[in-house]
Amino acid sequence: MKRKMSMNTHAQFVVPPPAFLHGLPTPKPTLLFAIASDDVNEVRQVLESGEAGPNDQVGPQSALAFTLTNDKLSHKNEIVKALLAYGADPSALRNPELNPSAQVSSEGSEGVSGSHSQPGETMPEGMDPATRYYVTRADSIHTRQTSQLIYRSFFRPLTRVRYDLIGQDWALEQLFRVLSMHSQRLSVAPIVVLLCGPSGHGKSLLARKFGSLLDIPTHTVNMTTLRSTHDLWQSYSMSPYEEPSSDTLAQFLLNNEGERCVVVLDEIEKVEDPKALYSLLMPWELGRCSLETGKRHVDLTKVIWLGTSNIGHNFVFEHHDSRPDPSKPVTREEYRGLMDLLRPHVSQCLGASLLSRVTTVLPFIPNAAKTLSPQDVEAIVMKVLPSYVPSEGARSLHRAVSNQLVDLI
Repeated sequence: MKRKMSMNTHAQFVVPPPAFLHGLPTPKPTLLFAIASDDVNEVRQVLESGEAGPNDQVGPQSALAFTLTNDKLSHKNEIVKALLAYGADPSALRNPELNPSAQVSSEGSEGVSGSHSQPGETMPEGMDPATRYYVTRADSIHTRQTSQLIYRSFFRPLTRVRYDLIGQDWALEQLFRVLSMHSQRLSVAPIVVLLCGPSGHGKSLLARKFGSLLDIPTHTVNMTTLRSTHDLWQSYSMSPYEEPSSDTLAQFLLNNEGERCVVVLDEIEKVEDPKALYSLLMPWELGRCSLETGKRHVDLTKVIWLGTSNIGHNFVFEHHDSRPDPSKPVTREEYRGLMDLLRPHVSQCLGASLLSRVTTVLPFIPNAAKTLSPQDVEAIVMKVLPSYVPSEGARSLHRAVSNQLVDLI
């Protein structure tokens, strides 16, 4: 029995139903084709649409095992990250029913009864450093426990951001705890989160991803451009990653009144006149305010306010260097201690009145990786140069360098 699938008016190809091959269940072919296309966007679209799940079988394998054992994929790491971000279970790699390998006898002949082992490409030592980092991270108990905090809430898609950030697990855990409280209606105040610390550690990336992962509108205010309170509500969105809009912040909030949306206050501490922040006191405390003098109050209870800031830049590094062994990962207790110590610094900069209305201050910390010597840097450069792909340009070098650096974490 054969099934015909028409591709166009001139050609057809025949696909035998997988259910008739070795008694295997019929897989959803869309995920197989998306992975085989070597296009991570295709994989994301299939998973996002619900046409297939990240733990579906692709032939005799799980989707994750199929990806890891496919040596034809140039973007294997990105596809693995996408599968993990949407919930692929790494424990399936240890299941022979979902990750089968050839039966090999003691003489090495296939097809003869003998020991059964996990394919080498699906074992940590058989993965490249970057892939190993993400698979191991997804397989950890802490990752699963953190995900459970918002597993059944509106905020669940945010768990995917952990595959874009490196070394900020405690910040994400604390964020998920705050969001869990709001999901369970344990807190009635609006959500106001300040992301603080050194540049280049993922604050802006998290703020940018927030709205897109939740599929809700975002408005980004460049706080360095404000000169007065009036300027805040009349500011246009300044992010190149958002859809172009001619709406001011006031119009954006009116258009999304009573609905979930995100307002990013980028570089909040660099506002020219601190008085420009005073108009945030009421919406941050009560979830409502009048956007224009004499106008009605607008419902802002569901707005998620995200502020990014370099406040505490030096303090975070000093705290990191003062630890007994800075080369080791920060513990949960150390991170919470840093949160408590950083808050007075933020209060001194932004004012106690404003900070008292902030849900949580999340410091972004340095990665626990050793400082590279010039010899190490030169060695990495020499290793990645052969990975340059002209058709992919600098991205191929970026990927190769990332693979080398992740191995140090």
